[in-house]
Amino acid sequence: MTQPPLWQPSPARRAATCMTRFEERLRRQFPDIDAGYEGLHRWSVDNDTRFWEELVEEYGVLADWDGPPVEIDAEVVGRRFFPQARLNFAENLLARGNPDAVALIEHREDGRRRIVTFADLRHRSQALAATLKQQGVGPGDRVAGFVPNGIEAVSGMLATSQLGAVWSSCSPDFGLNGVIDRFGQIEPKVLIAINGYTYNGKTIDTRQRVADIVESLPSLARLIRIDNHDDCPWPAEIGGLGWAEALEAAPECHYARLPFNSPLYILYSSGTTGVPKCIVHGIGGTLLQHIKELALHTDLRAGDRLFYYTTCGWMMWNWLISGLALGATLVLFDGSPFSPLPEVLWDIAEREQIRIFGASAKYYAACEKAGLKPRQSHNLDALDALLSTGSPLAHESFDYLYRDVKADVCVSSISGGTDIVSCFALGNPTLPVYRGELQCLGLAMDVTFVDDDGQALPQGKGELVCRNAFPSMPVSFWNDPDNARFRDAYFSRFEGLWAHGDYGEIVPHTATSTTPEQRGVIIHGRSDATLNPGGVRIGTAEIYRQVEKVDAVLEALAIGQNWDDDVRVVLFVRLRDGITLDDDLRQTICQTIRSNTTPRHVPARIVQVPDIPRTISGKIVELAVRNVVHGEAVRNKDALANPDALAYFEDLPELQQ
Repeated sequence: MTQPPLWQPSPARRAATCMTRFEERLRRQFPDIDAGYEGLHRWSVDNDTRFWEELVEEYGVLADWDGPPVEIDAEVVGRRFFPQARLNFAENLLARGNPDAVALIEHREDGRRRIVTFADLRHRSQALAATLKQQGVGPGDRVAGFVPNGIEAVSGMLATSQLGAVWSSCSPDFGLNGVIDRFGQIEPKVLIAINGYTYNGKTIDTRQRVADIVESLPSLARLIRIDNHDDCPWPAEIGGLGWAEALEAAPECHYARLPFNSPLYILYSSGTTGVPKCIVHGIGGTLLQHIKELALHTDLRAGDRLFYYTTCGWMMWNWLISGLALGATLVLFDGSPFSPLPEVLWDIAEREQIRIFGASAKYYAACEKAGLKPRQSHNLDALDALLSTGSPLAHESFDYLYRDVKADVCVSSISGGTDIVSCFALGNPTLPVYRGELQCLGLAMDVTFVDDDGQALPQGKGELVCRNAFPSMPVSFWNDPDNARFRDAYFSRFEGLWAHGDYGEIVPHTATSTTPEQRGVIIHGRSDATLNPGGVRIGTAEIYRQVEKVDAVLEALAIGQNWDDDVRVVLFVRLRDGITLDDDLRQTICQTIRSNTTPRHVPARIVQVPDIPRTISGKIVELAVRNVVHGEAVRNKDALANPDALAYFEDLPELQQ
């Protein structure tokens, strides 16, 4: 029996959404579209090129449009949209905002708050573009940012893309080798970098790292220095150009319109199993996909205030910045989400009247563990949507958000990744929210789950695949001229299908008198981290959901350990301060898992550890821990935020018996 929804929009709210307005536009032209979102989704998949053409017209994307909407007769892996169109990313991000409207509101952990209007942002980015042009930066050149999430990062990206150059960024919490592993591959012409920052109440001096990065990048023509922290003055010998000086140039007002599939961003895989892959995303595909997701699936409009807790090393930063294309105000934050006080982000949400608030699933779980109840302590009347990504949002976190944050809000768990700089499954302001589920598949994305033979599963768990081409597929991998590594990464598992590496299922909801037909999605974890005890596949998220119900547990990590010609489940737990894992707590954890899943989910061993390793963007790294447990090398520890934590998993006596 279908569970009742946790929330559904009122008829008036549904009618006022961007999704409904766009759907009505389509239905006027194509009256044969089946009813409801599922009918709209089926039409968008069957007529995907027409869908993207209609989106371009609806949102007035600025470009020189010419030629067909898609390459004819190209296979999925190599298909390109709008192959003869030309456009500029920065032009589209800056064109819609009213000059006097606020474009950016920046907050930092140390209390600094700055505001920039669209007119200011245009001037800053155009002046910086002129400086970059003076340094020889032009179409295809790379500009690298070693920067926090702030006004300078946004200005740097816009200036770079205005010239048709390629932007790539790392957050300052990356270690030296992690930065060099990334920027060293793409050979940037200019580096924009900071001298220091504050995190969790501590000053982090980055000057020596910047000097070492410059020394390691022979391609650099210029360093542009940002004075981000007063306690870390730049030494004279480092050279380069100061940020204030870089903004003194007469603004470059010309926007270079380049082919639709020209490079815009270079993003990086996590790099925990080797040197990071450099994933090249194109101008047009990124813009169209983000407009679709932000406008239709998130209901973002001009004047709205959009916030996502992210760094410049995570693709959610790129996704956030595209909100400018809709004339929205972006609220930026740099620092710890729990400093100087645990409720700092909710303070910002109240002060800035944020309408759409996003963070990681782990953040919301941590808020609940910390006892935060923003519904009681903050005025969140402006809040309409809560977004979550990074890992599956636990069922209990859905309960927490509706109980302790706000009852009348659309909670949208979203899932995609760096590989597509967007989502496969995400939210929908016109649909109900069901506990533990992503609301829907993205428009024009032919997504399903398949078995080991690549056959679609109407029900049941399988591998997430996409059966059609979509604009935000990577243009290429860097230095992969024949696309061999690109094909191997996504198309080698199932012929002609994009295999994303997620393990999950579609959950159908039959239409009733009060709820529409709906196909929700559950993501059970990464398929390469799926456990396989006794030949039964188990998603790690299924275990985490149960373990995190236990009050003593702050977070957990599960792996499969090779043992006696089989695989056994091993669970590592980080507990609250002052609590030690004993037999009673082990029994509680095992009973909680067994009562709510199956006996196969119950770990054979539970081990307490003081910390759990994670990537810079906050994702736990099951594969790296599995390698350590099996005595195998972890080849790129600099990709981790806390690489020292791996030592806790070496030669554990509990795993030798």
